[in-house]
Amino acid sequence: MMMTAGFVLWPTRFLDACQAKRGDFFTLRPQPGRWVVITSDPATIKEVFTGDPDLLHAGAGNVVLQPILGSRSVLLLDGAEHLRQRRLMLPAFHGERMRVYGDVMRSAAERAIEGWPRGRRFEVLPSMQAITLEVILRAVFGVTEPERAAKLSAPLRAVLDTVASRRRVLMLVLTSRRTGPRSPWGRFAASRREADELLHAEIAARRAEPDAAARDDILSMLLAARDEDGRALSDEELRDELMTLLVAGHETTATALAWTLERLARHPDVLRDVVAERRAGGDELLDATIKETLRLRPVVPNVVRQLQAPMTFGGWDLPAGVHIGPSIYLLHRRPDLYPDPLTFRPQRFLERSYGTYEWIPFGGGIRRCLGASFALFEMRVVLQTLLDRVELQPARGPGEKVMRRAITFAPARGGRIAVA
Repeated sequence: MMMTAGFVLWPTRFLDACQAKRGDFFTLRPQPGRWVVITSDPATIKEVFTGDPDLLHAGAGNVVLQPILGSRSVLLLDGAEHLRQRRLMLPAFHGERMRVYGDVMRSAAERAIEGWPRGRRFEVLPSMQAITLEVILRAVFGVTEPERAAKLSAPLRAVLDTVASRRRVLMLVLTSRRTGPRSPWGRFAASRREADELLHAEIAARRAEPDAAARDDILSMLLAARDEDGRALSDEELRDELMTLLVAGHETTATALAWTLERLARHPDVLRDVVAERRAGGDELLDATIKETLRLRPVVPNVVRQLQAPMTFGGWDLPAGVHIGPSIYLLHRRPDLYPDPLTFRPQRFLERSYGTYEWIPFGGGIRRCLGASFALFEMRVVLQTLLDRVELQPARGPGEKVMRRAITFAPARGGRIAVA
């Protein structure tokens, strides 16, 4: 229980302390019967990402996400079922298709900026959540009417808000499966039921539309998708994939955007250079700034695989059933990969290219995040829009600490910034 509390309440301090004491490999037991070997060794991480997926199950490793995402989410499946659903979803994230949503991203950012106060500090994370939720509702659900968007977004946000702070996450862990009306878990379950009813209603309504095939949103593409045997996704599979896209494509991107703005405000020299390059029509330094933010403030701290047979990693013989977890957070802070690793220095990404197993904010291998390109594109478009329309004010101090929020590592004060 002390380990669980430490990881929930002080996640980065906890991981740093474990590595300082144990090195590149250490073992955690977050729950009874669940053992996780955390590693920041690049060679081992490459072995995990390139290993046999039949022996390294990511779905089993992600089982802690099942209460939110559902058991048919692509993140929780392994083997043939995972490959089937991944193939069905891949066309929706083709590079050319995602650029269709550039105007949606820009207009969502413009609307958010209109409501920002000028000359005083405010939490930017809620604005970033509003932007990315609007993008998800348009791109995934095809919702363009403000009334329908509001009707859908409220219960979906309610589910995410039940895990929106360290205290709430810890209370969910402590009351897991207790369904009483005063139980935090019971309130989470009630919010999830309301969101599920809306998602199933949206799926049913879309199935009944005669011209659904002509639409350009991801839900329509998933409804039309067929596997090699001609099978379509079931309503339950669609519900779980929609919730997965909501969590993975909304909350994570919003958090990454908030961190990027928080980092830029704390580093006025970088901010000055990014703005100057933007005014000259360039975006290389902005892209490098996004990468450096995802390096130093990764939104998700690690990925996990469950061993289906005894395996050896880094000289350690691990039994079947144990989980191995490449640590994104710790890998990105290795001085042998990133000299002066705690310094925010986007130029490092202009000076050299980092390998597939050195910069891994989206995971790696066949389980790399489907929406990685979409997220990077959305971050660039939103930040371009903000930099073109407001002047981000520098801030003093070392910057915000990391707070665990659901599956993400978020700014502890919501990414406080000021604009003019």
